[in-house]
Amino acid sequence: MSDKGWTFVHNLASEATWTPGLREIFDYRDLGIQEGTKGDYVAHIIKANGKKQADKVQQWHIHKCDFQFVMVLNGWATFEYEGQGEHTIRKGDAILQTPMIKHREIACSEDFEVLEIVSPANFETEIVDAPA
Repeated sequence: MSDKGWTFVHNLASEATWTPGLREIFDYRDLGIQEGTKGDYVAHIIKANGKKQADKVQQWHIHKCDFQFVMVLNGWATFEYEGQGEHTIRKGDAILQTPMIKHREIACSEDFEVLEIVSPANFETEIVDAPA
């Protein structure tokens, strides 16, 4: 056991469950990291579920977190980041989003799927004004 009280986690793909999450157009598979790290981190796989409705995260927003890593497992998405412009991320690409960076999704493929790791696990998302 670590000095932080973290516990070993083995999350089995054969027992995966997909649930709704932050965004209506995606399904989420929790990887058990939130429980294992006592809330210090969350890790999940996020995949497009075929729903087409617009959602608030397509507006400019921030995540109130200290760390956010995204790796594309399948498909592509185009995001716009404050001070960074538009970026299209594709299978195999990774992004380290700096804390509190304003961003928005512009589009994503029907097969878009990512691994996302965030700290803390209980981060909040806030809709914000577009950058100046």
